[in-house]
Amino acid sequence: MKRIGIFLAASLLLNGCGIYTGYTRPEIETDSLYRETYGADATSMATKPWREIFTDPYLQMLISIGLERNTDLNIARLQIEEAQAVLMNARLSYLPSVDLAPQAAVSRYNGEMKKTYNLGASVAWELDVFGKVTNAKRGARAALESSEAYMQAVQTQLVATVAESYYTLLMLDAQLSISEQTLANWDKTIFMLEALSEAGRANDVAVHQARASRTALDASLLTIRKSISETENCLSALLKQPARLIERGTLEEQVFADELTVGVPLELLSNRPDVRRAEAALAEAFYATNAARSAFYPSLTLSGTLGWTNNGGGSILNPGKWLSNALVQLTTPLFNRGSNRASLKIAKARQEEAILLFEQSLLDAGKEVNDALAEWQTADARIRLDKQQIADLQAATEKTLLLVRYTSANYLEVLTAQQSLLNAQLTLVQDQISKMQGVIHLYHALGGGKN
Repeated sequence: MKRIGIFLAASLLLNGCGIYTGYTRPEIETDSLYRETYGADATSMATKPWREIFTDPYLQMLISIGLERNTDLNIARLQIEEAQAVLMNARLSYLPSVDLAPQAAVSRYNGEMKKTYNLGASVAWELDVFGKVTNAKRGARAALESSEAYMQAVQTQLVATVAESYYTLLMLDAQLSISEQTLANWDKTIFMLEALSEAGRANDVAVHQARASRTALDASLLTIRKSISETENCLSALLKQPARLIERGTLEEQVFADELTVGVPLELLSNRPDVRRAEAALAEAFYATNAARSAFYPSLTLSGTLGWTNNGGGSILNPGKWLSNALVQLTTPLFNRGSNRASLKIAKARQEEAILLFEQSLLDAGKEVNDALAEWQTADARIRLDKQQIADLQAATEKTLLLVRYTSANYLEVLTAQQSLLNAQLTLVQDQISKMQGVIHLYHALGGGKN
């Protein structure tokens, strides 16, 4: 009874020191992460599979290829396997270690030969009385959760990057089409101005100005084609395949939801992989601190050997006999030059660092959600204005051409109207892509969808 009482008292003491205490999430305010302008919804994009967000069949095929082949994602999968092996090793630490060590020897003394043998096995088992093995196992589990969160972060980033590259190609295709159409219009304008110049109603300056504008547009076409080629090369490398032509749809075919849903800020703790990884690192640091505390306490090891031998006490026994022994070893630190105290201080500092990083990761996540929503809403409003501006400029261009053809209107009005229309059309394409990027960035900021 006395021993039991001592053991219970020691257990209460150890629990008070926090050696066996489990990790609990620190209290963090999440309600104010989203700006009041945007509010919060009952559901979130992060609960939807990425196929429901990116519906273009060509894009879905590219994302599927990336999820299968991408080098960074496959490395992340291997890191999970490594972490699983570490956790398995930590769990097996609860079991005793068993070694088989057969021995045989031949000796000769004064012409007499002696042969001895020992077929023995040894067992050692460290009892986890002071929490060393438990904290190591819990830390390994936290490391595994960190690896799993990292893999999801890589996967979410991959989906977002493939989608952004794909929509960039669609934007460049649209810019190329608009520029080629504008180039054809410039040819018509040059033809008209040449005819007016021959009729004496315009001078050569108008023709040269129009030709210079056409040449500048030709140069921009070369730049757009170069950008298309570079984007295809980059996307091919991301998919781990040789550079090639990327099959794709058109910008006009893309369909997205009219409204984006973000859920509540609290969901970022479970959906955002970087936030989950930061919390897993905090849990790992917490258990490392517990392990540093347990280093101040003794370690209790049970060991023993059992074997069949013909050598006992220096005399030769034939046939062999059983030989066994058992040992209980208690090792306690007395003087280690303060290394345990220094290790505990380091562990506590790292735990405080992990808390700060966890809190900052959540704030960064809220900022990214707010930025993505602002990007989407701003682009949506600009698109409506762009379309209205293009309609007015198209009407102005047509009327200006008629005025130049049938009246004495200045040719500069034609050049200005056509250049303004081109710029407005290119701006519309850019704003359409900005709206799509807002969807992509929000998908990423909320933690990504399911597979």
